[in-house]
Formats: sequence, C-alpha cells, structure tokens
Amino acid sequence: MVELHVLPPEVVSRIAAGEVVERPASIVKELIENSLDAGADKIDVDSRGGGAELLCVADNGSGIPCAHVEMAFLRHATSKIASLDDLVHLRSLGFRGEALPSIAAVADVEVSTSAADTELGTYLYIHGGTVVHRESKPRAQGTTIAVRRLFRHFPARLKFLKSEATENGHIAQVVSQYALAFPSVAFSLLLEDRIAVRSPGNGVLRDVVVQLYGTELARAMIRIESSSDSMSITGLAAPASLSRAGRGHQSMFINHRWIRSPLLQRAVDDAYRGLLQEGRNAVTVLNLEMSPDRLDVNVHPGKALVKFADEQAVFRFVRGALKTALMNTSVATDARHLSYTSTGTQYNWSVGEPMEHTPSPHLAATPTPGSEALPPLRILGQLLATYIVAEGPDGMYLVDQHAAHERVVYDSLVAQEAGAAPEVQGLLEPITIELSPTEDSLLIDAFEELSTVGFMIDNFGDRTYLLRSIPAVLRDFDAATILRDILHELSQHSRQDIHARLAITISCHAAVRAGRHLSVDEMKQLILQLERCAQPRTCPHGRPTVIRYDKGELDRLFGRRS
Repeated sequence: MVELHVLPPEVVSRIAAGEVVERPASIVKELIENSLDAGADKIDVDSRGGGAELLCVADNGSGIPCAHVEMAFLRHATSKIASLDDLVHLRSLGFRGEALPSIAAVADVEVSTSAADTELGTYLYIHGGTVVHRESKPRAQGTTIAVRRLFRHFPARLKFLKSEATENGHIAQVVSQYALAFPSVAFSLLLEDRIAVRSPGNGVLRDVVVQLYGTELARAMIRIESSSDSMSITGLAAPASLSRAGRGHQSMFINHRWIRSPLLQRAVDDAYRGLLQEGRNAVTVLNLEMSPDRLDVNVHPGKALVKFADEQAVFRFVRGALKTALMNTSVATDARHLSYTSTGTQYNWSVGEPMEHTPSPHLAATPTPGSEALPPLRILGQLLATYIVAEGPDGMYLVDQHAAHERVVYDSLVAQEAGAAPEVQGLLEPITIELSPTEDSLLIDAFEELSTVGFMIDNFGDRTYLLRSIPAVLRDFDAATILRDILHELSQHSRQDIHARLAITISCHAAVRAGRHLSVDEMKQLILQLERCAQPRTCPHGRPTVIRYDKGELDRLFGRRS
C-alpha cells in the first residue's frame, strides 16, 4: 500500500521556484511585470555575472505599503485578484502571487520600497526564504529589488546556466520586448556595467525600434492599425526585403503582455507568404487588444502562453490586417547590395576564386587515404540544375553541387583556423550595422572567432559596429545580412562548438545553391576541389555529397543480368 503525505513547505517552494525561475531572465520578466503593474514609467535593470551574481530592478511605481512588504513574499499573496471573476477579467500582467516567494527560495533578496505619502520606506533582507533583517529607511516612492547569488546553494540548477553572454542575451531580450510593449515607459539595462538597452519612454513605438534595431529598419517599417467588433491590432511590420533568419525580431503582445503564440506566428507567416524567401522571417512588433474574457492567460507558470476562445477569428483578423498593410504600401524590395568592387577579375560563382586558379591554396594538398578519398572523376553533365553527373573508374557518380561546395568551403575555413591566413575581402567603405541587444551580446561573445575567419569589425558606439572586411567566400553576398544570420545560428548552439558552427554556417551561405546551372568548367573546378578535401563524401552537416552506382548495379537495373 502506498501512503500519501503532504510535502514540506520548503519542498513546495522549491518546486514552485523551478516553474517560475527558469533562468535569470525569468526573474527580470517577473520583476518588470510587477513594476509595470505598479504604474511605473521608469524601470532600470542591472545585471552582473550573467544575472547569477546580481539582478536589480528599480522602478518609480506606487511602491509597497510598509505593512504589506513581508506579505509580498508569501505564496499566493497578490494585490491583482480577489475573486474568480477578477481572474476572468484580468488586466494586470502578474497575478499568481508566486514570483517573489519563488525568487526568494533560490537566491538572497534585498527589497527597498516606499509607497505614496509615507515619510519612510522599508528595507528587507531575505535569506533562504526567511526575512533576516528589516529596517525603515527614507527613499523616494517606488521599489528596488536586488537578487543576489542566484542558485548559489543549488549547484544542480546553477550548472544549467549558460555563459554570461548567453544569459545576458536572454535578459536583453526580455527588457527589449517590454520596451516595445510599453513605449511610454523609459527602460534602461546595464549588462556588466555597460548600457545595453535604453528606450526614450516618449510613447512612440518607432522611436523604441530605432534604439533597439537601428534607424534603417525603424524608418522602413509599415504602420499596422486595424480593428473589428471584438479586437484591434496596432504595431509595425517590416517589408519583406528586411527579413531575418530567425524569429528573434518577431514581437507579439496580447493586451501588452509579451507572449509566445504559434497561432499568431502562423498568421504572420501566412500574411507574408510569397513575399519572403524560404528560411526568412518577417520583422514585426504587434499588439493585439481584446477583451480578457476571450482569452486564457493562466495556462503557463511563466504566463508566456495564451489560449483564445475563437482561434480562427484571431488568425483571420491578424493575417488580414498584415496583408492589407503590406499590399497597400509600396516599399523598395531589393535590400541586397554589393558593398565591394572587383579588381577586374571575373568571379563567376561563389567558390570565391578566379576561374583560372584551381584549387585554392588553403585546401588540403592530398586527401585522406582510405575509403573516404574520391577517385578521379570525368564530368558528363548536370542533372536538374542540382546534381553533377560524373564517371569514375568504378561506376557512375551523382554529386550534390550544394553539399559538395559546402564541404570545399568548410575545409578551407578549417585550414584557416589551423594557422593559414584567412582569405579576406576588404570593403571599400565600411558598413554600419546596428544590432539588437541580443545580437550585441552574441557578437561580443564570438568576436575573436569571427575575426579568425575574416570578419574585421570595429565598435562604433552602443550596439553599433563598422564592418570593414568579410571572408572572401562571402564576397557575393550582403555582408550585414550574413553577419546577422551567423549571429542567429550561433545563438542556437553552445559556446563549446562555436568554431565548428561558425565554419558550417559560413560554408552553407557561401555554397552554390541547388537550381543553379553550372558551366562545364565550373563543374570541373568543384569536383577537383572536392577530390582534394579530407572528407569529400559528406558535407559539414553529415549529408552525402556523392552517391555511386557501380557497373553491377547499373546492369541489374537495366536487366542485363540477375
């Protein structure tokens, strides 16, 4: 017989903390929501040690009355709801009453707060979830909460945190999203004593976009404004020519609540269908307003997911509002441009070498002996503008031109990391790139690795950089777009494999695409370079570059023998 028992309070609190406090950025989100619910129009965030050493959120909101400060750290204590009816008609961002006690369960917390019309504020120091010190102190109206030594006594949780740059990137993402959701609130974010985010708080969404994403994108974005009987939508959307590789620049809010919604993502994708290249994503900042009783925000501990009462109506409305705005706005669609001039040599394709030079001096001089090596191949032609057909001494070979070229470029980049000087394309005029806070953290983390493959980047102010050179294999591509795509790819992987991931990402971008017709000379050059690679039979992603049909297989296929 299994006996039931009630969990001890300390176990319950740590379980709740595990649901609410996933990483430092989770704490920032909860504290910012509390500040906004308190009516703050100025919120300052400070992060050190990737948020593990210190997270401080200070606001000028209504503050906590002296008699209620300690109550705020009790589970399910809240000022946002009093009855079930309040939950149905919820307008506040925070309401569960779990954030502060959950944070205090896994970190040391200092609270300084003062409500309106009080001479003295209250200071608390909480350790292990228990108030160990309290005193009265004069301070201006508002609340400051400092969270120190996160997970210090929980090594199992601490080891799951990523590098400082990665955690700071997540924190920057949270602050950026709330700056976009509340343009009338002035936000600032210090990351390791460096300003990463600063929004004006003047109520103009486009001005926030300028601060976060740069002037070029902000100027080009299209105003979105539409309403129906049951909902309305406002915001900005970029033309398809200013798309991004990932969804990090898609901001979606419901009644100013930052949420993740596959439904809304599909609506955006559908609105841009036919305008975006495959693998690209639109840049959007959208706020959907609707009655709280038509959605459920209480389906996720972090309040990041919502359910709609009528999903199809929401989908059609958002898609329609975007499609109408995009159709009615005339914007130049060609954002790609070449930022270099050739010295007179004709570069016929993206191998990055003049056609008369074969192969590149940075490729391996001889292939690895054994089954990996390719035999000499004779080019027969091209199939479906995707595969090269060749004859070898032991049968027919089909070569995937994109996968094969990926391997060639990848081996060239690996050779550079091994000590060879990178092949660099200098830009006649530097390209100015304005990065988002998240992209900025990623660039700082990968700065050294980027320079080893040919990116020369100089700092030009807060989150603004001058791109002076690029890897030679990327000479035919839009340098700014490539750099943003690389940063996105790096954000999806751990710091440990950054060298390999960088080489793979560059080789994928630089490789000739399927669907491109190649001349006989171009095919010969590619096969010759592939034969000299150390592992010519697979691309850097592990896909095969070649498939062989020996004479026996061909004979059987044609019924020449059993």
